[in-house]
Amino acid sequence: MAAGSFRRSIASQLSKVLDLPPENLIKSISAVPVSKKRHVADFQLSIASVIENSSSNCLAQDLHLQAEQLAERLKCDSVVSEISAGPGTVNFTINRELLAKTVLQQVCKDGSEYGVKSELFSTVPRQKAVIEFSSPNIAKKFHIGHLRSTIVGNFIANLKVALGHEVVRINYLGDWGMQFGLLGVGFQSFGNKEKLKSSPLQHLFEVYVQINKAAEDENTKKLAKDFFRKLEERDEQTLSIWKQFRDLSIEEYIRIYKRLGVHFDEYSGESFYQEKAQEVLKMLEDKGLLQKTIKGTGIVDLSEKKDLSTVSTVMRSDGTSLYITRQVSPSVDLAAAIDRMNKHSWDTMIYVTDKSQSNHFQHLFQILKLMGYDWAERCQHVSFGLVQGMKTRRGEVIFLEDVLNEVRSRMLENMTSTKTTKEVQDPVETAEKVGLAALIIQDFRGLLSSDYQFSWDRALQSRGDTGVFLQYTHARLHSLEQMHGNAELADVKVACLQEPDAISVLQHLLRYDEVLYRSSQDLQPKHIVSYLLTLSHLAALAHKTLPVKGSAPDVAQARLCLFHAARSVLANGMKLLGITPVTQM
Repeated sequence: MAAGSFRRSIASQLSKVLDLPPENLIKSISAVPVSKKRHVADFQLSIASVIENSSSNCLAQDLHLQAEQLAERLKCDSVVSEISAGPGTVNFTINRELLAKTVLQQVCKDGSEYGVKSELFSTVPRQKAVIEFSSPNIAKKFHIGHLRSTIVGNFIANLKVALGHEVVRINYLGDWGMQFGLLGVGFQSFGNKEKLKSSPLQHLFEVYVQINKAAEDENTKKLAKDFFRKLEERDEQTLSIWKQFRDLSIEEYIRIYKRLGVHFDEYSGESFYQEKAQEVLKMLEDKGLLQKTIKGTGIVDLSEKKDLSTVSTVMRSDGTSLYITRQVSPSVDLAAAIDRMNKHSWDTMIYVTDKSQSNHFQHLFQILKLMGYDWAERCQHVSFGLVQGMKTRRGEVIFLEDVLNEVRSRMLENMTSTKTTKEVQDPVETAEKVGLAALIIQDFRGLLSSDYQFSWDRALQSRGDTGVFLQYTHARLHSLEQMHGNAELADVKVACLQEPDAISVLQHLLRYDEVLYRSSQDLQPKHIVSYLLTLSHLAALAHKTLPVKGSAPDVAQARLCLFHAARSVLANGMKLLGITPVTQM
């Protein structure tokens, strides 16, 4: 990694002066964000972080003074051309030609692995991660929360895979419960086998809406209970109807997820764990954790003082496990977590859902721990906020496909009406990819836990910090390469890349591994989004001020190589976020 070789060189010199091992200093040396002030150093050492590591008792001294004293003891060499002190930092400027040569070589050599090979990840063990995300309910709305869960989970899975971890992607469907009693009865009255095959999600939803209107009718209630009882008793004919609902829905989901660029290794669901949930209740009873209330419901006391101030309900009064909604009971999730550990022997398991379920997962992890499963500490809930205001022109979002069709048609309109749009080979597919980028970037710009107000107009703007701008930058840089051919790195004269706008792009490329590291630590995509938007702005400026066409051959080749490196890193980052870069727009 380019930044890595520079960090090691700086750490090596610092270790001699500070008498500390170089490896202790590596993470204290960070690339400096590009500034509008232009002339900024490439790396800086935080004095405070060195003090924490050092045994010398100099906490009381002024940090700036210490920075100046340390800077005076260090010498420039073939790698570092300038050393200066800042407020609590020592700043290092890399030899300009070496900076250009090393960064461009590294980007070309590592390709899609640029940044992930950094020594920042050398101490991170390769792990097996199970990630549960998306998880819609069959026959119910695929609401915006499911869309957020889908794109956030996909991002986390992509990042983990890129960093060399093994990932199992699980879609845990809401495929059991009393609603299937209603659905079964509803299908007998309002169902249409042809519609079920051609459009299962929509048809099952329509049937569910119709039967729900009669849900208060005593006869309907009785029929629904009977249907669901038969389902629980594994009646062959009833199971066959349920299985058809489930299988056709999954087929449809797979087709729609494909449009999103998302796949799953496993389609699981609440139906898988009914018997195992009963076993879990037995285990809780055997361990003395299951208590009965006066009404007969089963609870687990999670309070510290064991005074029932915090409890989790795990069993209905009729003795069956609860599975109607996650918020009600974790008993089925307990069975699923234990089963997944037995099946996959994972190192970490991540659940991606909205923050309203935080309490549920807190209880789930606590109960697992009380049951003696120490691995509960390696379970994690990645929560996200609510999205307000996402509507299609036809009204409220009911199906994921509505969102995908809407974003595609709006983007197609924008592309058709824009003068800068070139003739593209497949405008519909391009519109879909650009539109998805717009959705993803609007969603990922802030902290995942934040609620935000959705705006089609803001998301689909071609200028500013949007997904459309990222795609436009990528397409523009790609067409530049198509027009002038790829520059051979061996022939590039890096002395031609000394303009401030070229240096800014190179400096920014240096920081990519740190940004990936930060996102890998807190699983927040916003660090990568912010990085890519800045990279696009810097590349757009350089494209304007550093023309390839009409420049001397050496200069043109060097600039082409710089733009290729910027496009390569931009594409890598976009793919991590779940965006497919377009080459025409």
